[in-house]
Amino acid sequence: MSKAIQSLGVGLIGTGFMGKCHALGYGSVKAVFGDVPGIRLEILCDVPESRAGEMAEQFGFERATDDWRKVISDPRVDIVCITTPNKVHKEMALAALEAGKHVHLEKPMALTLDDARELVEAAKVAKGRTITGYNYTHNPALTHAKRLIEEGAIGRLVHFRGAVDEDYQADPELAWTWRATQSEAGLGTLGDLGCHLVSIATMLMGPVESLSADIRTVHETRPVAGSAERRNVENEDVASALVRFESGVSGVLMTSRSAWGRKSYIGFEVHGTEGMIRFDQERMNELQLYQNQGDKATQGFKTILTGSEHPPYGEFVPAPGHQLGFRDLKVIEIHEFLRAIVEGRRALTDFASALHFEEVIHAIAAAAETGARVKIGG
Repeated sequence: MSKAIQSLGVGLIGTGFMGKCHALGYGSVKAVFGDVPGIRLEILCDVPESRAGEMAEQFGFERATDDWRKVISDPRVDIVCITTPNKVHKEMALAALEAGKHVHLEKPMALTLDDARELVEAAKVAKGRTITGYNYTHNPALTHAKRLIEEGAIGRLVHFRGAVDEDYQADPELAWTWRATQSEAGLGTLGDLGCHLVSIATMLMGPVESLSADIRTVHETRPVAGSAERRNVENEDVASALVRFESGVSGVLMTSRSAWGRKSYIGFEVHGTEGMIRFDQERMNELQLYQNQGDKATQGFKTILTGSEHPPYGEFVPAPGHQLGFRDLKVIEIHEFLRAIVEGRRALTDFASALHFEEVIHAIAAAAETGARVKIGG
């Protein structure tokens, strides 16, 4: 660790599901890994101010505010974590970059592709480092899958098949929220879930070259809480795409936020000429491997249970079968970010890298609208 950085101050904007995840992650990353600067939980922002104060005390932050600009201008803050609704991501991230802060931004980067590109351009000339919240790609099971692919364990790649599904919008009588609007959420299941699948697919298969797609809004209206009014749902509940990676390999990507029974399903298969790898995020400590080797009578998928042989699993617990969890993946993501800051390099999922994920999900929406095949970046 560089002696020039003894500690880093964190400012957190937002205290919901992901805000708490960031607070726990930054609070424990030093204890887990050891090779990072000390972390100071400096200031937390939420509204109203009373909630900010309560959450600051609960999460262990020194101070609280209801003005996000005070987080960014605070001289003791080095890292700004943005875990707010999508519509304010761009404004906050731009302000933090301009102030010279390192920025940890939850996905999606922005509501539109043009806004995401603006963030990338701003990051190129900014002093601070950036990272986006794609913690699933840090799962030791997936990094092991990547190693197996690179080592040729399943031969030449021929196909990718993946889906990411949840059921948080499956109930047609669930109340209307900001997630149903393009002005506040942007894309629907693509921006919330599909981008995670794209991040995994490109991690394993490389960039996407082109695609054709279809999207659908399953529940076109939702009730407004406390009234008889129903409002339109402006974005998609389901999306599917036929993709071609730059390598020439084909693939299928599917996502739904209206899939009853699915809680955090990110499932994929990577087909090769000599075998297959498959994975299910709901069983996130297991990787399935099939290899066309040996006696045909005893061939089959074998389960690889992650353990200390699959770094950085062993930093959390030395014994296999004891399991990592969702929040542990955020700790690994934060460790990657802190090491990037210390070493003066790009983080693995910095703004420039994450732009491709957003190019793909917006291309899916565009291809569905036009019915034509869309080239990424074209």
